[in-house]
Amino acid sequence: MPQPINILHLHSTFSLGGKEARAVRLMNAFGERARHTIVSGMPDQLGARDAIAGGIRYEIAQDPPPLTGKPSVSRYEALAKFMRRFDLVLTYNWGAVDGVMARRVFSKGMPPLVHHEDGFNADEASGLKIERNMYRRLALPAVYALVVPSQTLEKIALRSWKQPPERIHRIPNGIDTALYAGKPDPKAIPGFRRKPGEVVIGTLAGLREVKDLPALVRAVGGVSSRVRLVIVGEGPERERIMDTAEAMGMEDRLHLPGFLTEPHRYIGLFDILALSSKSEQFPIAVIEGMAAGLPIAAPKVGDIPHMVAPENDAYIVDRTEVRLRDSLQALAGCPPAARAFVGSRNRAKAVADYDEGVMIARYAALYEEAMGRPGTLA
Repeated sequence: MPQPINILHLHSTFSLGGKEARAVRLMNAFGERARHTIVSGMPDQLGARDAIAGGIRYEIAQDPPPLTGKPSVSRYEALAKFMRRFDLVLTYNWGAVDGVMARRVFSKGMPPLVHHEDGFNADEASGLKIERNMYRRLALPAVYALVVPSQTLEKIALRSWKQPPERIHRIPNGIDTALYAGKPDPKAIPGFRRKPGEVVIGTLAGLREVKDLPALVRAVGGVSSRVRLVIVGEGPERERIMDTAEAMGMEDRLHLPGFLTEPHRYIGLFDILALSSKSEQFPIAVIEGMAAGLPIAAPKVGDIPHMVAPENDAYIVDRTEVRLRDSLQALAGCPPAARAFVGSRNRAKAVADYDEGVMIARYAALYEEAMGRPGTLA
């Protein structure tokens, strides 16, 4: 058997979110054909490693050169030296762009690099920072390819980052939709038991500012139907979310089980999947909800309006708490059969357009092309 491909992953954080979940799915799909070294710009954020399948060869880099800091030739040189030992370098989001710049400054003997951009944090939710746009314009000529999941990011890469179309690869996120066809496990969410007559609104999200989950709590608190909110995820906004629930007098209607793996086991316990994010691009949580046959209530951010089935269009609204509340009220107040119909159309679209088989094949082909080693990952 050929020697496995040695891949370096430079992540801004390796706490399980959309980009990390996709990276782990690809790692699992490549199996014994690759081994992986993972760097997290936030060394204590490593929750995504729990989703790496048994038998996958990987390590968390110990004391790598820092991914962030003031521009420094010495730091770029240290990063370049670290990167040279690998066959392929994969960088993810703004927090790893210095790895791209290191390759631009010290290109000799460097392996091919593919950069991935999946979206923005709260500090760019309302508009891109000019200095970051300029930095990307300087750094990105060093990459073999720039991968984005959404039409929105593709336009940004062309217009704001001035990247040539041939360098940009739009690969929509995908999941194993077959896993979501079965019945959910009623015990999969610790401490959760459905109560008779209630409508369960759920979301999967890192508890971060950009997800604006206090806004979701307030929106759910304004729904007149008997509802409960389940937020699956972990992060620094947990206390703020709980404080908001207390202020709304709905502590007993909010369930925060923390981070849970295998969403296919529990997402079907929800009646509605909701998002309240300030910024998204092509959120995997929406695909997971669609694959589980759920209607989606969410703001018009990123590609969400294009992702859902036409029957779900009315519930994708302007990003205000009032409009989100009204969307949730409409779904919670309608007959279960009506929600199920919208969910069934979402599932049909997820199976047709967002199954992970196509996504994995496209990533494998791109990485092989970058290395000039066809057939090594597929």
